Parts: sequence; C-alpha cells; structure tokens
Amino acid sequence: MSENLSDILNAPIVKRSVMIAGHATSVSIEKPFWDAFKKITKAQRKSINKLITEIDEARPNTTGVNLSSAIRLYVLTNLKQTL
Repeated sequence: MSENLSDILNAPIVKRSVMIAGHATSVSIEKPFWDAFKKITKAQRKSINKLITEIDEARPNTTGVNLSSAIRLYVLTNLKQTL
C-alpha cells in the first residue's frame, strides 16, 4: 500500500449530489471510498447515479443503514470478492 495509515485515516469527506428515482440527494463518503466506487462503476459500465439507485433500492428500510454507509458496505463487499 503506497499511502501511510495517517493519510488514510485523515482522508477528506467528499460530498456529492446524486439523483435517485428522479430526486436529488447528497451523500458524503471518504475520498478513498469514492475513488473505489468510481472504479467499480466503470468496471460495471454503469453510471454513478445508476449504481447508487440500485444500492438504495436494495437496502432494507428497517436496518437504519443510511445511504452513505450502504455505499461503503457495497465497496467493501466488492473488494472482498476480488481478494
């Protein structure tokens, strides 16, 4: 890993506006997660909005997992599948 732990733990939060089911919302995620998420969308040939919509539709309303957390979990799951 080329980054040191301090750099990773001090990663800035990136706030991005997205469209889900025709309405605008924003999600705030650490930059390394955004970078990984963008790579995933390119690999899957999907737009960021499309994949976020799929994640939003798949998350159960009863768990209390917010959209930013759901995206992080998606990135983690995707990474684990490639290891």
